[in-house]
Amino acid sequence: MATITETPKTQTYKVKPTPPIPVVDGPTTTPEEVVEALKVAGGCIVRRAVPVEIVDQVEKDIRPALDQDTPWVGSFFPANTKRCYGVLGKSDAACEVVLNPLFQAVASMLLTDANWFWEGTEKRWAVSKPQLMNTTVFSIGPGATAQPLHRDDGIHHRIPKAIDSYPADLKRDTSLGFLVAGKKATKENGATRFIPGSHLWAHEQPPDESLCQYAELEKGDAFFMLSGVFHGGSANHTTDEERLIFANFMTRGWLRQEENQYLTYEKEVMQRLPVEIQKLVGYSLSEPFLGWVNAADPRIVLDPNVERNMDIFSSSEIPVDV
Repeated sequence: MATITETPKTQTYKVKPTPPIPVVDGPTTTPEEVVEALKVAGGCIVRRAVPVEIVDQVEKDIRPALDQDTPWVGSFFPANTKRCYGVLGKSDAACEVVLNPLFQAVASMLLTDANWFWEGTEKRWAVSKPQLMNTTVFSIGPGATAQPLHRDDGIHHRIPKAIDSYPADLKRDTSLGFLVAGKKATKENGATRFIPGSHLWAHEQPPDESLCQYAELEKGDAFFMLSGVFHGGSANHTTDEERLIFANFMTRGWLRQEENQYLTYEKEVMQRLPVEIQKLVGYSLSEPFLGWVNAADPRIVLDPNVERNMDIFSSSEIPVDV
């Protein structure tokens, strides 16, 4: 399939003053506070989001695979950047990062879908919970050039309209990023830059580098990011500093995952991981009945004791947890 590169047509767009980057404290913040920050800015820094000892263990576990990566062919990733994919199969500590309570709570608030459907003359409620979209570790080395500004929701062919404020139903975005710093991230060594407020822009409006702010992080800090915000890895202008970031993304339960989780992890690897991880990866049903295997919950592939031949969406009451 060919990719057509087109320079945006010259057009003047009215841009509101960009909001500052919201910053909250991990141990004391709430999911509601983070969601409100994301609604305004599209990104939010969380200090002390993940314990440093977990961060160090993830790096230790994935470093051999990271060092074996080869340069990217093309311009999207600079040659000085190395990547490690399928992180959950290489690091048990990475599972703890994905299961971070704040990350999962924010993802649940932003990406859960609950709807009712007719079953005969009864209304039945079904809940589609978020699923893991990908896990990647990025190492941005000295001399790396800046990544082009982009939106992550392009993979789902989302064409947003411009809006003044984030919708109350929280249905605008298709995914949520949780970028955890494995090492200190600064403007000089390649910290993620993004345009606060750009998640409210129309599809046609191109990014403007002059509006960028930088998500500078200490080890263990995290940067939450909506899929509709313009962002990119920055240039590493240092001579001896590595920017190390653990990128984790969740998406809606009825959308295709960016990283093919079922081919990324062998069955034997997935069977030894926590059930919570198995379900997040996609070994679970998106209600009312999406993703089944032999008309059963797909986790039956990992555990033959999972019940089968039963109704999944059978609640006539409005779910209380969405």
